[in-house]
Amino acid sequence: MSLCFLPSQVSCTHPECALVLHVLEQGAQCYKKIKEENSSSPNTTNGGCSTEWDGINCWNSASIGQTVMVSCPDSLDMFLSSKVVISRNCTENGWTPHSPPYYKACVFNGNNETEEKREYFHTVKILYTCGYAASLSALITAISIFSLFRKLHCPRNFIHVNLFISFILRGIAVFVKDAVLFADEDVDHCTMSSVGCKAAMVFLQYSIVANFSWLLVEGMYLHTLLTLTFTYQRKYFWWYIVIGWGAPALTVSIWIKTRIQFDDTGCWDDYDNIYWWIIKTPILLAILINFIIFLNVIRILIQKIRCPDISKNYKQQYMRLAKSTLLLIPSPCLGFITLYSPSFQSTLGLGENVL
Repeated sequence: MSLCFLPSQVSCTHPECALVLHVLEQGAQCYKKIKEENSSSPNTTNGGCSTEWDGINCWNSASIGQTVMVSCPDSLDMFLSSKVVISRNCTENGWTPHSPPYYKACVFNGNNETEEKREYFHTVKILYTCGYAASLSALITAISIFSLFRKLHCPRNFIHVNLFISFILRGIAVFVKDAVLFADEDVDHCTMSSVGCKAAMVFLQYSIVANFSWLLVEGMYLHTLLTLTFTYQRKYFWWYIVIGWGAPALTVSIWIKTRIQFDDTGCWDDYDNIYWWIIKTPILLAILINFIIFLNVIRILIQKIRCPDISKNYKQQYMRLAKSTLLLIPSPCLGFITLYSPSFQSTLGLGENVL
């Protein structure tokens, strides 16, 4: 199950996008400042030069005859440290040209970590692509075996098949996302905001939430087997389907509506956004419930193993079940911690926080 542990969403900012997004953020702040100045004092520009964004730096308002100086932009250490300052004079005709120009004053840092980050990003992409491809092949084979042999048709394997399908969707969603965002080099994937791009992200988030939901269903079913021995299990199937496929659909629908209404920008892949908690909260809740189930299952198994009235064969079965539980239940927790921990994100050179 390499698919469980590989990054479901490589939630890092590509080095090329890091610079673009940084400049866009600086520009937005500058335009906000310009708007505030115009609304508070609309006639101040009559005696000088108003604040201006030149695409790289924000030049603060100045009076006629005043010289404003700035240094090379600190855009993620993209430029070498330089003592050269860029100046502009405020005249009656407006701002003078830059002196010296950016291309002379600011030397691109060819020895910084940007190239290393780009290579690391590419390596990680290759690794998780190979991992997902191998997992998809194994999962499809497993589903085929469960489907072809009638002896394997049982409630437990029905849940396994749905879990495998959620893993398959998760892998396909990653491939779709990469195809939409990075297939065409002529497209600016850093600021892409197309319907197809957003649809790919919606599909990805749905598959991730569904995957954790079916992991929760696995834990719930195991708990039901141990606590409700004589209960007819099939009556719970519809509830399992609702939890596994319906709850993720509702969660993602709420997230879509929220993003459209309050933050319909970019490709909806900015993971530092507060609206991501709509996606993360159900996942955290599923992991928490699974962990509680895990503790209770272990408690029940220990009680049954220690019971003197149980035969040796049953005790061996419970021991095997306990060992498998110790391996199965904590898996989603480990995967989630790996994907969402700050250390994992900072290692990839994040400017933001997927799978």
